Amino acid sequence: MAYEDILYSVADGVATITLNRPDRLNAWRGEMERDVRHAMRAAANDDAVRVIVLTGAGRGFCAGADMNALQGIQSSGQSDRIVEPWDAKSNPNFQKQYSYFPSVPKPIIAAINGSAAGLGLIMALYADIRIAAAGAKFTTAFSRRGLVAEHGISWLLPRLIGFAAAADLLYSARVFTSEEALQLRLVNRVVPAADFATEVAAYARMLATEVSPRSLREMKREIWNAQFQSLGDAIDSANADMPPSFKSEDFKEGVAHFVEKRAPKFTGR
Repeated sequence: MAYEDILYSVADGVATITLNRPDRLNAWRGEMERDVRHAMRAAANDDAVRVIVLTGAGRGFCAGADMNALQGIQSSGQSDRIVEPWDAKSNPNFQKQYSYFPSVPKPIIAAINGSAAGLGLIMALYADIRIAAAGAKFTTAFSRRGLVAEHGISWLLPRLIGFAAAADLLYSARVFTSEEALQLRLVNRVVPAADFATEVAAYARMLATEVSPRSLREMKREIWNAQFQSLGDAIDSANADMPPSFKSEDFKEGVAHFVEKRAPKFTGR
């Protein structure tokens, strides 16, 4: 597929999806939504891909919804549109217009190279891991546009940083930097801008080459589903997952490479 609003590449087991409207700080529009969804599907179905990185071209990660698109919504009052489920067998909570990242069976790293606002911030929050460049700026933005806590951010943000901190960021829509985002535990790491691309690539390659793809797939499913489970249910689910893991090729290789003191050769099976 020829993409209009993104760049897509695969190297060393890592698929990189780059939002590519740098002149608009990668503002989100329908074409970008279509392209990202297609690229995520391509990465999910490609056995050569073990990790996915989502980032932005130029100075920004994603400045939120394109204002031209927002003006169009004013007349229609359109909210979430119905989309084809990502995977009808997975958790139904992860089948909405923007909530499908947890259903992608590979880790998604949001590499936040610059400003992340509104919907751009939400897309980063649906990723599994967030790495930010030093000085990157964030805002929820919605209250300053007369909007609401859109697309599940009212569920995501309190789980990441707590109720009161989430309320502050949503109510005020104030701008905060990656350094505060790290203090709030909204991002996992902050990296100097000069080292950002190198550090993100190194971390993604480590996940792609040093750990079991099967483990990543199963753990991602478990930790996202656990957000809707009791402790007992999470234990029961993990107990049901353990016997197949003991029979897997990756378990055998995990033991063998440790005993033989060599680099692993995981297959994901």
